[in-house]
Amino acid sequence: MFPNSILGRPPFTPSHQQHNSFFPLPPTLYSHQQLIDAQFNFQNADLSRAVSLQQLTYGNVSPIQTSTSPLYRGRKRLSDEKNLPLDGKRQRFHSPHQEPTLINHLVPLSGERRYSMPPLFHTHYIPDIVRCVPPFREIPLLEPREITLPEAKDKLSQQILELFEACQQQISDLKKKELCRTELQREIQLLFPQSRLFLVGSSLNGFGTRTSDGDLCLVVKEEPVNQKTEARHILTLVHKHFCARLSGYIERPQLIRAKVPIVKFRDKVSCVEFDLNVNNIVGIRNTFLLRTYAYLENRVRPLALVIKKWASHHDINDASRGTLNSYSLVLMVLHYLQTLPEPILPSIQKSYPESFSPAIQLHLVHQAPCNVPPYLSKNESPLGDLLLGFLKYYATEFDWDSQMISVREAKAIPRPDGIEWRNKYICVEEPFDGTNTARAVHEKHKFDMIKDQFLKSWQRLKNKRDLNSILPLRAATGKR
Repeated sequence: MFPNSILGRPPFTPSHQQHNSFFPLPPTLYSHQQLIDAQFNFQNADLSRAVSLQQLTYGNVSPIQTSTSPLYRGRKRLSDEKNLPLDGKRQRFHSPHQEPTLINHLVPLSGERRYSMPPLFHTHYIPDIVRCVPPFREIPLLEPREITLPEAKDKLSQQILELFEACQQQISDLKKKELCRTELQREIQLLFPQSRLFLVGSSLNGFGTRTSDGDLCLVVKEEPVNQKTEARHILTLVHKHFCARLSGYIERPQLIRAKVPIVKFRDKVSCVEFDLNVNNIVGIRNTFLLRTYAYLENRVRPLALVIKKWASHHDINDASRGTLNSYSLVLMVLHYLQTLPEPILPSIQKSYPESFSPAIQLHLVHQAPCNVPPYLSKNESPLGDLLLGFLKYYATEFDWDSQMISVREAKAIPRPDGIEWRNKYICVEEPFDGTNTARAVHEKHKFDMIKDQFLKSWQRLKNKRDLNSILPLRAATGKR
């Protein structure tokens, strides 16, 4: 059912299932002529191969209504929609609480358009000698293995666990996102038959919440794509396709011409906001790296979730406003757990270099977590002490002026002297491409505000040992 995710299942596949039967897939090259062909495909999409919006149903629910949404009258948006800031913090939409039903695949794509890259599941197939791409087959949903949460022996640790259990992303939430990804991939392949759409980010890396947005990566080739020209052109075609054919299924598609351009939209069925980029390959790789860390030790996910909630509450978790993005915050949590006198996490890139090499082909990256067993640490610190230690470490111990946070090295390392690292107040190394994930923090007053929150929260929590003193639990749980 879900070819490019393992749907919340911890990444430790039984050894008898750890095999690979896929041929290496040669990278797909999109020339200028092929991009012209894609535009031709957009203008002449064969309706018999597309998913008919009138026929698209969700289980026993009535077909999606294709009448014009209030936001769309003719080709124009309402005036209040046109004035929405594109770079503001995205609006949140709560996922419905009812269990989603499976979509009816009424009009499957014909064979020559259906398969572009191998499915990211272990499966047997009869090789296609000409194209070297295994045929797609629906895979039954694999239920997650039960994970035992850490024991809470004090009030603060218990509060952290309760917040985590109330707000963590559910498997049903992930199913809804995966369902949307599957249908959108089918539509996009009408334009780019050799493309593949990946679900990435917090939805799949183990650190998502009930309200986490969905991040999608459209891969058209395994080489870098010029984001200013090629990616924008591809997304322009995708955006036009969404507006022309999918207005009954998604709403508010916007093409954001940023440094890394994206198409933003909202899925009407799941009520999830999505961001779609082109060829952010490193985002696919780090999704499975973080997923491995998330399930390596049972204190990692609860601690990371409460820290993300804390940062959001204190307005220091928004890169569009010059503060920290969630990815950087998670890396900061992992780094702290790696640098304790008795580490709770190792560097898995050092311990398993062959599993997390940047050279591994994309259709194989999901297998990497299967090679890493749970980490047994001698550090038995409760969650409450770890939260206090995290705040203290970045408030009083970490040298922001000369050090860089490196999860890859499992330690703080000297800051590089490159142009990307100059005039940046926080340096967090991306584990695969070595860039600075916290480059949005480039104003001193924003950096001072972040440091001040670490210090004040540490002092307040140390005195009261009550999570409500730094994060009102009722409000945090209500937001999910």
